[in-house]
Amino acid sequence: MKHAILDNMKTFVIANQKGGVGKTTTTINLSAALAEKGKKVLAVDLDPQANLSSGVGFTQQYSKDSWKSTDQAPYPNIYNVLIEGLPLENVCAETSTKNLSIVPSHLSLAGAEIEMVNMISREMLLKNALSTVSDSYDYALIDCPPSLGLLTINALSAADRLLIPIQCEYFALEGLGQLIETTKLIKSVNPNLTIGGVILTMYDSRTKLSENVVADVKSFFHELAFDTTVPRNVRLSEAPSYGKTIIQYDDKSTGAAAYRSLAEEFLQRFD
Repeated sequence: MKHAILDNMKTFVIANQKGGVGKTTTTINLSAALAEKGKKVLAVDLDPQANLSSGVGFTQQYSKDSWKSTDQAPYPNIYNVLIEGLPLENVCAETSTKNLSIVPSHLSLAGAEIEMVNMISREMLLKNALSTVSDSYDYALIDCPPSLGLLTINALSAADRLLIPIQCEYFALEGLGQLIETTKLIKSVNPNLTIGGVILTMYDSRTKLSENVVADVKSFFHELAFDTTVPRNVRLSEAPSYGKTIIQYDDKSTGAAAYRSLAEEFLQRFD
């Protein structure tokens, strides 16, 4: 069935060229918290490591060797959409969380940037694919690799808003200048893209450093910084290894409370 293009869906890219800042954790759990509130959410895994795909339990139905191999994936995924033109609706899969679907990734995506170089409108491939399912979801959240290559540029070109996770650690603001400059350059192909918010992650209330980073980030970004801070939480770290969101794994944890609070703020800003 072909979807009409109604452009109802709001698209967010969760990006930071610095690794280990909680991009995937935020994509998984913010998506789940929004889904819990009745929103139809599409989580898009644009990272070849496919951690989002495993974190929501999608890849658990396949052997680890098959989805960790560079050979052809045992399931249709975002590589088939971007490189082979497979319709996105053929790739969207339901997860064990009601209202949450996923566009899975696979390690074969690692070679996609080389294959995309000579493709026509290469930076618009993801935007064009997402437009075909825009009447089926309220929100799309895109998880990016920790780089500013063609995959991230595709995500920035497809999105309405950029969400930047920043960890409450030393050098937290390092490298953000380049991401912000890239966002400005993307406006030639996506004039609507703006920074939608900054999410403070890995907050440790026992340290003065976390408190200082929060103050620095809020001083730099002002109202763009969300009030909710995501704490360092063992349960948040454990959940993906079980293929579960934090709400499924431990809905009474401080991590679950934080992402529910973040979802409330998100909806106040964007719904």
